[in-house]
Amino acid sequence: MHRLIEKGLMFGNLIRVDSSVLVERYNRALKSLTGKQTKLDEFHVDISGYSPEVGAEFDDELYLNHRGVNRQFILLTTEQSTAPLLNAKFSTSRGILKQFIETNRAQLFALTARDAVVGELVNSVYSVENPAKLFDIRKITIEADTTSGTVATAKKLGSMIDRFKSEDGAWFDDVLIGQMIGLAKETGDVTRNPVSLKQMEFAQDNFWTSHFGGLYVFRGVEHPAVIGSKDHDALVDLPVKFVFDLTERSAIAKFLKLNDMVEPIVEARGLDAAAILHQKMDFVVASVAAQMGEDLVGAVRRDLRNLGRRYAEKLLEAWQGMAALARWAEEDGPWPRITSDHDAYFYTLRAKDHADADLVNMLLAELCPLDIRQLFICHKEAFYAAYATWPDQKRAYVVDFLDREYQVDKAGTREALFGHDAPLEEPKPVRRDMIEAVGPWGAVRRR
Repeated sequence: MHRLIEKGLMFGNLIRVDSSVLVERYNRALKSLTGKQTKLDEFHVDISGYSPEVGAEFDDELYLNHRGVNRQFILLTTEQSTAPLLNAKFSTSRGILKQFIETNRAQLFALTARDAVVGELVNSVYSVENPAKLFDIRKITIEADTTSGTVATAKKLGSMIDRFKSEDGAWFDDVLIGQMIGLAKETGDVTRNPVSLKQMEFAQDNFWTSHFGGLYVFRGVEHPAVIGSKDHDALVDLPVKFVFDLTERSAIAKFLKLNDMVEPIVEARGLDAAAILHQKMDFVVASVAAQMGEDLVGAVRRDLRNLGRRYAEKLLEAWQGMAALARWAEEDGPWPRITSDHDAYFYTLRAKDHADADLVNMLLAELCPLDIRQLFICHKEAFYAAYATWPDQKRAYVVDFLDREYQVDKAGTREALFGHDAPLEEPKPVRRDMIEAVGPWGAVRRR
């Protein structure tokens, strides 16, 4: 994985913690959450405060995510909102944390100026010993405070101030006044500078989880289903009628169609669908050429075209189907019949612009593993797992391509692929005053 790390394609955008003050605050927070402390004086953290270096030190990747269910977090700075979430067990977790930080940015900025903020993404389930337990997770709430309890103290002081203002004789209550003065020394003037964090809760209807080999849970749709990355025979006693695994392509295609979740890229409005198909075809050629031992570092489309001619008889059915569709889009060729059992089928789709677009595109990425760009953007866990199995030639090509074509201009690449540079759809808070984010997938039109 060293190539990915060197190019910032793995552990990228983490927040560096290298000052003694921040390390001390992190240790205080770590002690309050886990009972442990790090001996490191320099490390990096993700949006939740998880550090891969500390995880290696503890030999525990889940030291802030016990049993992978209730994610704890440590905030040292509001800049963590731009960092990724490592070892994500649920697809919704990063979006929830990001919205919590953005909604409470001013308050968190003030609190983290003096202390670390610790908290937890809380639900009523403490372990998921079987897949059915996932359906007990109905909503996620966020609990947070500083390690010294500033928010709780401020709330207590606020209640005392209300008593002082409303109760008869409170002006002569020396005990109450003394308590107020003592708390005010810890919190400051809460009447002018309120110290509070907005209470937030999020519905957990449709999501992906890494538990049980990877599951897509769709229960907030008209036709609910669970889709597993592995054999679905292990998925028993689930409160949904339909359970599939990734090999049941026709069933998945029908599920997506019934719920109106996808559209063919050649029929969508937006940018040049043929150009997107050609890029996907290049990825297929690169995969075949890498297996044949070809050196692909720095390979451009002309090089891949030559390699495609050399190994034409080895090109996969997915390449043939996308080529036929590209001929239709560019040259008015005959309309190819690509059914759901064709290897090219899912490569020709993208999520419609709806609340679960990111989740659907995550599923499509796993169904189209040769499209290394979509796999990297939409499903990094699957990307890293696949990367570990590739021959070295393909690893070198993929890292070079992502660094050359994606890293240097992420916004432009997303614009070219999806029609607009919008962030992935974030989980929507239950309450109306919470931030609502926009899905990422713009329209793609036929040229």
